[in-house]
Amino acid sequence: MSEALKKVVLVDDHQMFRTGVKAELGGGVEIVGEAGDVDEAVSVIKAARPDVVLLDVHLPGGGGIEVLRRLHGSVPSKFLALSVSDAAEDVIGVVRGGARGYVTKTISGPELTDAIGRVADGDAVFSPRLAGFVLDAFAATDVPAVDPELDQITQRERDVLRLIARGYAYKEIAKELFISVKTVETHVSSVLRKLQLSNRHELSRWAAARRLV
Repeated sequence: MSEALKKVVLVDDHQMFRTGVKAELGGGVEIVGEAGDVDEAVSVIKAARPDVVLLDVHLPGGGGIEVLRRLHGSVPSKFLALSVSDAAEDVIGVVRGGARGYVTKTISGPELTDAIGRVADGDAVFSPRLAGFVLDAFAATDVPAVDPELDQITQRERDVLRLIARGYAYKEIAKELFISVKTVETHVSSVLRKLQLSNRHELSRWAAARRLV
């Protein structure tokens, strides 16, 4: 009897990329759902309960970290980050959030199929260079103390906050992050509410104090 195909939900905000991934995976897995933003991802994953979620790091609504936060402990699925980003902070962020691995979008179809199977079976899978980030982070003796205020801010909100602290206008932030001005305003309002601050000048001081600039 052949082994059952791993059930996968694909989360990425680019429809063309999702189509390409499905084509690359071929019949090696069973795609049981797709999503393009955080809210949709949470809903689809809860309904489909896949073996593995292929999760992009940067998503509308708070990013992959927000998906992990909202689903923590509520589904049996394993999470494998699949992102164009190879930034150390992105890798460490999703691993802290509960992802079992992180591979970049340069991965081939057969390699991705293999990675999905390994993650589903409980292994941790990382693109070679990215594994070093994880080892360095957890081997460091000067790991910073947990910051409750910082931990409640999503990765996308941090991206916006970092640019605000650098003096970017809302339109410039929108262009830099490929989002709308309205989305920038929404992220800023969310951070102000979470941190109980009043304006962008206070946000800039807060970010500078935590070396987010």
